[in-house]
Amino acid sequence: MHSLIAQIKPVDCAAGDRARAYLDTLTKPPGSMGMLEQLAIQLSEISGELAPSITPPGVIVFAADHGVAAEGVSAFPQAVTAQMVTNFANGGAAINVFARQINAHLEVVDVGVVSDVEAPRVIIDKVRRASGNIVTEDAMQPEQAQAAIEVGIRAVERARKAGCRSVIVGEMGIANTTASSAMLAAFTGTAVEKVVGAGTGLNSQQQGHKIEVIERALAARNYEAYEPLSVLAALGGLEIAAMTGAYLAAAAYRLPAIVDGFIASVAALTACRICPAVRGYLVFGHRSEEPGHGVVLDALEATPLLALGMRLGEGSGAALAFPLLQAATVMMAEMATFTSAGIADKTS
Repeated sequence: MHSLIAQIKPVDCAAGDRARAYLDTLTKPPGSMGMLEQLAIQLSEISGELAPSITPPGVIVFAADHGVAAEGVSAFPQAVTAQMVTNFANGGAAINVFARQINAHLEVVDVGVVSDVEAPRVIIDKVRRASGNIVTEDAMQPEQAQAAIEVGIRAVERARKAGCRSVIVGEMGIANTTASSAMLAAFTGTAVEKVVGAGTGLNSQQQGHKIEVIERALAARNYEAYEPLSVLAALGGLEIAAMTGAYLAAAAYRLPAIVDGFIASVAALTACRICPAVRGYLVFGHRSEEPGHGVVLDALEATPLLALGMRLGEGSGAALAFPLLQAATVMMAEMATFTSAGIADKTS
């Protein structure tokens, strides 16, 4: 991990300046494409190119179970994690549908499912069988957190070798909003009730129980809020660690990483706490309905591309946002300039 982090360089701001200047030569009023122009500039900063190629995208879904599920913090039983992994393998989940729509290369990785997943096309890279119950023990040992980060790094390396030019990272793990909320409260000092939402569909009474469980976990665990690996090991999850590694690898290989919702954004925050230069490589796909997502977006100074009222996970919102990245690159590659179109600009 440390050698890969050393490869991460800040994005190319000079390339961004060239993209910004070129945008103002296109046949449109300056700035009239709004956030799409900012997206085009960011993609140029990431790649160093005026009109970078971002296709095909690689979609990587990491799956793991959480010991804190034993505290009754989810509307679904823990067995659903493995069942959904099988659904991913069979092509029936939302992320499968959206990945097909954008012609993505899809990989599902078992980094910590409690049972043996017997499904085709699932990469088994299991660090351990589920995280520990964070109310009574650390989620994982520090070396296990680092091993899970390495799982994410390997997954991005495979995607890169398969020809992927951008990365979408998703997750599956019953109770992972509990772990993510705990991590976010630890990182930011935000009150737990402000970062906890419905998750898989909890009512207000169940949400109150979830808040109480997280508060107990925060009081019981010994972590350093300014040490991201300490927070991750004490309170996180194996798939959250793998997503963290995937963001680190995307930055190291100068690949745009489209960030999904709440859980993915907490992993992105973890990666940025490990290496702040990662932030420039992250494109935030959508705003989740989870209240904690606003908190983590503020911490990352991020504005998502979409706000569709979603809270599914899996990478689904990021996949839906991908066509906007395509639009930004096509705008740069194919739109006429005032000069080439023979149109007078405002200064002529």
